[in-house]
Amino acid sequence: MSTGDLLSEVLRSVRFSGAVQFCVMPTGDWQIDAGISMKRMGLQPGRFVPFHVVAKGSVWLKTCDRFDHLESGDVVMFPFATPHEMGVGEDGPQLSLSGDLPPPPWSTIPVLEYGEGPEGAKILCGYMQCSALTFEPLRASLPDVLLAHSSGETGGWLQATIRQLELEVEHRQAGSSSMLERLTETMFIQVLRQHVDAAANEHKGWLVAAADPQLGRCLSAIHKTPQREWTIDLLATTAGASRSALAERFQQHLGISPIRYVRDWRLHLASLALVETDASVAAIAFDAGYASEAAFNRAFSRAYGQPPSAWRRSPNSSPTSHECP
Repeated sequence: MSTGDLLSEVLRSVRFSGAVQFCVMPTGDWQIDAGISMKRMGLQPGRFVPFHVVAKGSVWLKTCDRFDHLESGDVVMFPFATPHEMGVGEDGPQLSLSGDLPPPPWSTIPVLEYGEGPEGAKILCGYMQCSALTFEPLRASLPDVLLAHSSGETGGWLQATIRQLELEVEHRQAGSSSMLERLTETMFIQVLRQHVDAAANEHKGWLVAAADPQLGRCLSAIHKTPQREWTIDLLATTAGASRSALAERFQQHLGISPIRYVRDWRLHLASLALVETDASVAAIAFDAGYASEAAFNRAFSRAYGQPPSAWRRSPNSSPTSHECP
């Protein structure tokens, strides 16, 4: 199974929810402190993935450890809700998105226009929740900033998606909110795919492990049949490696043992089942490979910071925000 196919296995369990978009159209020089805006909008860190789509113009983007120039057709996403700033020029006024947006829910996509004069930037902003980011090995392979460019040979899909997003915002037809949510999901997966290609030259992490022939076979088998009675011997046979070699490669690329990986994947699936099904905790515990509900409760609490019953009432669906020091 290729890295892309294994990523599809993980994303097959993805549940996107709470995708919200709005459009910002400033002219002249300006600045936005997205960290302040997110807090004022009541967006709790660890539960959402902010993103910006530069539909027109060019802007700068700054986080605590990097500075980028974004051009028309670029998409940037923050898997850890990392605080960031963006703008044009050096001394422009600070725009208060949280103060200017109407209170949600929105029947149509809000458009915020600032300044006067020639046409400036057009930025589609928003955030979404993504349950796949509770899976620690994938989460650990992602950077604070996911930046995708629509220029070049592989950018056609991104250009087409951005154009469709623009059309939905401009015409505001019936069903635009649902359409925007689906387009956002597609865009997120496409940006992840581009990151998979870029990660090919790295030396560790889940994406690199998925591309390794032996580890890829092992991971694929685990993801396809997580309920199987996996042992280190069976995993080694599946991978075509010795027990010691497989354990060493898991430790080198993922920092955990093969059996720990099986446990983490089962608990991830259990975290989704708790929220998306009416199955009892005992039934979910059995599917996750635990002989008793009590053992499942202890393992789940260690992994997710709260017992299954609390998670079911209020799931924490994405990683903790990365703050600047």
